[in-house]
Amino acid sequence: MTPPLIELRAVTKVFGEGDAAFRALRGVDLTVERGDFVAVMGASGSGKSTTMNILGCLDTPTSGEFLFQGVHVEQLNVDQRALLRRRYLGFVFQGFNLLARTSALENVELPLLYRGEPPKQRHELAMAALDRVGLVPWAKHMPGELSGGQQQRVAIARAIVTAPAVLLADEPTGNLDSERSLEIMALLTGLNRDLGITIAMVTHEPEMAEFARTIIRFKDGVVAAVERR
Repeated sequence: MTPPLIELRAVTKVFGEGDAAFRALRGVDLTVERGDFVAVMGASGSGKSTTMNILGCLDTPTSGEFLFQGVHVEQLNVDQRALLRRRYLGFVFQGFNLLARTSALENVELPLLYRGEPPKQRHELAMAALDRVGLVPWAKHMPGELSGGQQQRVAIARAIVTAPAVLLADEPTGNLDSERSLEIMALLTGLNRDLGITIAMVTHEPEMAEFARTIIRFKDGVVAAVERR
């Protein structure tokens, strides 16, 4: 049988030591199948952001197992985790995280630059990603010349330009109005449906979570409920 794309087994995360120790995760069991669209929900401090940091190879568990395509990520060293992140993961953040003095095209090219792609290849792939999000006419614009919704589209193009297996989205509509939020969710849904990109999205907004096929609810450092549609 093909293993799940992502699997967490009894994952814990403790910050600090002794009396000051804080148990952010208390034994998380979680499975994400290939091609799923997952919404991760829960109150502040419930453990959802800590879990997303672990899934994104930005942090490591204190104990437990983290498997990605059957590989034990918790056993990888720093360089191996960085390689996994570059090759398989894309990130979208609430605050867009674009370089202010760099054009939309150059922002999208950045992950390819880190991967050592030649200039012509970077340009072609970045333009294709901008085309995917409907922003080719704005390729030479700076982020300050774009609306919030357009900036998030650039961020999504940057996240998908490397053809990742997983897109990790942290409150991707948190800084947008209702109309722009729905546009971004329609775009993410299309990426999931048309390109087969697995999406794991943290959100506080129930109406945004409705776009997902699986809703995972965190409470007090554990998975409290899983709703599959």
